[in-house]
Amino acid sequence: MREPSYVWGHFTKVTINGELKAKCNHCQAKLVASGHNGTSHLDRHLKKSCKAKGVPSVLDSLQKTLSVTRKDNGTSCIETREFDLIVARQKIATLVVKHELPLNFVEYEAFRDLMSYANPLVKNLSRNTLKSEIFKLYQAEKAKAMALLENNDSRVAITTYMWTASNQKKGYMVVTGHFVDKSWRLLFIYLPAPHTAEFLSEAFFKCMLDWNVDRRISVVTLDNCSTNDAMVDRLMGLSPADSMLMGGNFFHMRCVAHILNLIVKDGMKVIEEWIKKIRDSVAYWTGTPKRVETFEMAARQLQVKCEKKLVLDCVTRWNSTYVMLDIAVKYKIVFSRLQQRDKHYTFLPTDGEWEMAEKMLEYLLLFYSMTELFSGTQYPTSNLFFPMICEMRINLDEWDLSSVPVIREMAGQMIMKFDKYWAQIHGILVMAVILDPRFKMQLVNYYFPQLYGEGAANEIQRVRNLSNDLVKFYEIKSGNVSDAVVGESSSADVRFNFNLGTGCKFFDIKKFEAFASQNSETIVSKSDLERYLEEPLIKSTSDFDILNWWKVNQGKYPILAQMAKDILAIPVTTVASESAFSTGGRVLTPHRSRLHPMTLEALMCTQHWLWANSKGWNINNVQNNWFSKILESEIFNGEEFVDEDESGPQVLE
Repeated sequence: MREPSYVWGHFTKVTINGELKAKCNHCQAKLVASGHNGTSHLDRHLKKSCKAKGVPSVLDSLQKTLSVTRKDNGTSCIETREFDLIVARQKIATLVVKHELPLNFVEYEAFRDLMSYANPLVKNLSRNTLKSEIFKLYQAEKAKAMALLENNDSRVAITTYMWTASNQKKGYMVVTGHFVDKSWRLLFIYLPAPHTAEFLSEAFFKCMLDWNVDRRISVVTLDNCSTNDAMVDRLMGLSPADSMLMGGNFFHMRCVAHILNLIVKDGMKVIEEWIKKIRDSVAYWTGTPKRVETFEMAARQLQVKCEKKLVLDCVTRWNSTYVMLDIAVKYKIVFSRLQQRDKHYTFLPTDGEWEMAEKMLEYLLLFYSMTELFSGTQYPTSNLFFPMICEMRINLDEWDLSSVPVIREMAGQMIMKFDKYWAQIHGILVMAVILDPRFKMQLVNYYFPQLYGEGAANEIQRVRNLSNDLVKFYEIKSGNVSDAVVGESSSADVRFNFNLGTGCKFFDIKKFEAFASQNSETIVSKSDLERYLEEPLIKSTSDFDILNWWKVNQGKYPILAQMAKDILAIPVTTVASESAFSTGGRVLTPHRSRLHPMTLEALMCTQHWLWANSKGWNINNVQNNWFSKILESEIFNGEEFVDEDESGPQVLE
């Protein structure tokens, strides 16, 4: 059997008015494609007649070249292959996108000289042609993401974050979706979209419509500002109530990382004067290369066993202050020695202030660990929220009874801020703990007596009612309604008030497991939830994978498994959205400050996808940056747009 002619790699068969034609993939010319005409005329077109701008002759692109192929066993062999200039263009576009190179990189004389030396068949690319290739790459990767999302049946949890490009003075908003796919892999997807509540809500909702997830949102996690609160109110009005989880009662969730930041910053105001001395000391000895060298030399002479360098904090992020203090206290003897050498260094903390800083680090370690834990994007965080937030409140109550006045004052400030934001706890996150087979209702039974005292029984019953209501909601949506008994409706009031309590500083899993073994329950099985709660708790191990557990047990608990897909995908912070713009400052440099938002979108989003693919983060892996959409804060009319790169204005072809 004869092999098909190479020309069919460059033509597509189409039917026009009942006649079979061959359409050129490069210039869109339509030639006869009937069998008796052969392919010689198609070959001549490719070699001589194709006039597509920038498309080299196919005769050149099909030249054979030698290439070294590495085999799995480590050996290499030399083979011939066809050199395809179309593939070469794609690879150049990939190079520019992944490594944040300027768009006129392809016009550099040295680059063109290198490419000419490596392969004379490579034709020079212009900046505009490269841009066109980048958009083709972006659209191809976007299509893959769309297909993945369309084939997924779980809800999408949303986080957002605002970013202002300093070189453009324009605002951007990233919208990140988190979901669990059919393989029970946790994925997160970038939909980068600008600053009034009205404009934000419209841009957000349009983004949801574009990706067809407007009726599949579980919650929206936002940081704590009045604009976001107003935006949520508008979104609630735009979205039909029957499309939202439990009628929208769980729609809005505040970012835990921002809440922790506010709580701890209020507490640290008590010791701000001491912290300022340490901050000024770090700033002084990291201010110039000469001072850094002097400090490091003194540390070596004093044989200080700390390999970390001094780091100045960002005053708006308390965890960076914790890191600064943690490193600085290890060098306190060095600061003391250097004061004797440098008369300009006049703000050395006293021994008592160093001692208090060390004590504060012990107390704040819990909050720092919680911030790090909740900021993860490569594992579920919703099931971790409830026990840690309970431990936070219990520890604050313990500190409030301290014999040290400063600790009591700090605890009082933190409790006031805690009560402001966490007087009510998000009911959906209590459900996330119940869906963790290591905890179930036993963790609620364990903590609520410590938090509510005599009122614990009523609060526990409210959790049971909520769980029954949620199961009933999913059963109705799936068309599989059971006869399970539903308690008094809790959907209208799904938040839980905290009371005072006492306890240990960290969550003691052994203490909880001992409690659970003594307080096991026997339930007459009536529903997925009741059968699930009747089963013994799973032993907690360091490598426990909650998503894998539900993947294995989804046949046993189908309704709960669907709930787990939606609830365990909920992120408790906006960190994933913030990380979308981690490369923004490098993409929009002072020399590239006039890139159009659509070009910026294509560069940033495609970069995420390409790096994910090269690292093996595809649909068969757990962590993904799947798709993005950027909307700039000024309305764009969708017509031909202008980019002004390093060398001046350019129009996209």
